[in-house]
Amino acid sequence: MKKLLSVVLAGAMMASLTACGGGAAQTTPAETTVEETTRKAPETLGETLLFDFEDRVAENADATAQELAEGILTNEAILFSGGAMPVEEGFLMGFGEAEITGFEEAVMFAPMIGTIPFVGYVFDMPDAESAEALIDVLTENADPRWNICTEAEETVTGTAEDKVFFVMCPKSLEQ
Repeated sequence: MKKLLSVVLAGAMMASLTACGGGAAQTTPAETTVEETTRKAPETLGETLLFDFEDRVAENADATAQELAEGILTNEAILFSGGAMPVEEGFLMGFGEAEITGFEEAVMFAPMIGTIPFVGYVFDMPDAESAEALIDVLTENADPRWNICTEAEETVTGTAEDKVFFVMCPKSLEQ
């Protein structure tokens, strides 16, 4: 059993090292806010997920951050197996040394495979004013290279009611 586990772990390490070796050209992450997007057809993965978030809040303004994040993970544009988990105030993945605070509830959603440059959050805020302030903090501190070996291509934020959506991701998951 130990040998099998060792072989599986070694294979996983080799796969992650191989993923780091890509010599793709670096792109500058795009930033989009809900004010800049219209309800035309979304052009990127981030916009698709933002629109999904907005629709879910419009359908049920009382949905929890956990329910919203789990719902977003079911979007057909997401081509990976993911998970959603509650987070507490403090240091969150993707924001370097900045402490993210001021929310009532927050949930991170991400792929199970760590080499995909994708991390998203849904925050439940006390009010709409604090939601706008949190977007400023998130945008200022977002680090598209938080994930070793990969870099997110876009950062998308938005609000609906007293909820905040944030995602750093590739523009498309299709290869």
